[in-house]
Amino acid sequence: MGPHIVFVCTGNAARSVMAGAILAAHVEDAEVEQVAITTAGTHVIEGMPMSWRTRDAIASLDIPVPDHRSRQATVGELDRADLVIALAREHVSWMRRVHPRAAAHTGTLKRLARDLAEGPGPLWDRLAPMRLHEVQLEPWEDVEDPAGGDLEVFVACAREIADLLHELIPRL
Repeated sequence: MGPHIVFVCTGNAARSVMAGAILAAHVEDAEVEQVAITTAGTHVIEGMPMSWRTRDAIASLDIPVPDHRSRQATVGELDRADLVIALAREHVSWMRRVHPRAAAHTGTLKRLARDLAEGPGPLWDRLAPMRLHEVQLEPWEDVEDPAGGDLEVFVACAREIADLLHELIPRL
């Protein structure tokens, strides 16, 4: 079994759902090592379906739209995850406060896309030197929440996440 990757945003209704769907579609297309992908939120109303804007934004990328219900991040999944990819600084800060055991393998999508080293070695060997549990979080790391925006805002968010993931995927 390949790595277990958890995407985390606030409500598990837009950004993390988009990221999970994009990675799942890429993994399936590439027929690479199996990756376990879950998505969760830091402040969730459990069991909510994704909005039509999220659904249409995912579909705009020509990838399958998952059957999704929002879920709160759990201690178990975060502790078992090989990598937790946060969509904004606030999610990393939450992880450091609420699930400190997972903080060393939690980083923002933008930081990971920029800084995760390539290499043949295990993912953890490349994550550890990044010191994700203590790195200073910076404003450039946020993927803006599209909530409240129109469809174009959601589509732009999905495209931004897809571009970042395409940078990161070869290094996972």
